Amino acid sequence: MKHLATAGAFTGAGRARSDLAWVLAAAAATFVLAGRIGLQERLSALTLPFERWQVDELPLTLLVLSLGLAWYAWRRRGEAARLLAHNRELAQRLIQVQDAERLALARELHDELGQHCTALRIEATVIERARDPAQAAAAAQRAASSAELLHEGVRRLLRRLRPAELDELGLAAALRSLCDSWESRSRLRCTLVLQGELKGLGEALDTALFRVTQEALSNVVRHAHADEVRIELRATPAALVLTVQDDGRGLPAARRHEGLGLLGAAERAAALGGRFEATTAPRGGTCLRMTLPRLPAPRAWPEVSA
Repeated sequence: MKHLATAGAFTGAGRARSDLAWVLAAAAATFVLAGRIGLQERLSALTLPFERWQVDELPLTLLVLSLGLAWYAWRRRGEAARLLAHNRELAQRLIQVQDAERLALARELHDELGQHCTALRIEATVIERARDPAQAAAAAQRAASSAELLHEGVRRLLRRLRPAELDELGLAAALRSLCDSWESRSRLRCTLVLQGELKGLGEALDTALFRVTQEALSNVVRHAHADEVRIELRATPAALVLTVQDDGRGLPAARRHEGLGLLGAAERAAALGGRFEATTAPRGGTCLRMTLPRLPAPRAWPEVSA
């Protein structure tokens, strides 16, 4: 893969040099041809009757315009290169996050769920070979306990993959439940303010808002050293604005663009046509703000009668 990327870079550089050579050759040919036929003199003679409209100033104006467009293209090329490098770095970090999550899920499946499955197999063998009813009943109880633990493990994995609270409670109730459970675990004060209509936003918006709030609360516990966090979700007819602000020590500039959680939040916002920013609040603490446009309502297809 590295060799392919290197070959692609060399091919792109060779193509750029070839294009530049063609441009220089065309400019040199134009200069020679214009000198032979006296192009400037001919143009001056042609534009002389239109002096009152200043037509003779067009060549210089077009030259300045061409130079300006070339400068503009050069500036945009630099911005595009920086954006491409940033997107490449973001993609690499998101791949790292996905690999780490998959590794954690694989370990949990192997260590915990695999252990419960093995226990069920053992207890099933004991029940099959047991001659004493009491021994069989005890093995059945142990099997039921292992099955319950296995069920809880599966539910826990499913919650990591998809927040069940959204399906069961809806976005507003899920955020209240998240805030209450986080407050009881962290022993920090959590204030939730909801404004506007939050029903019928769609699965993509619900999931993005819930996950970013979840990640923001995790960051408060790990890094902020705060006493209180305020979550505000404001819904307008055009957009949704999620703000999570704490009263901690603020976000260091070095971590403002390096945290994998923040990169994931920025990627979620960009995928939905929104934006995400992390700043230090004027009075201290970290302020995370995500703005998302409301997605258009799904089209209602007319019913077809038989």
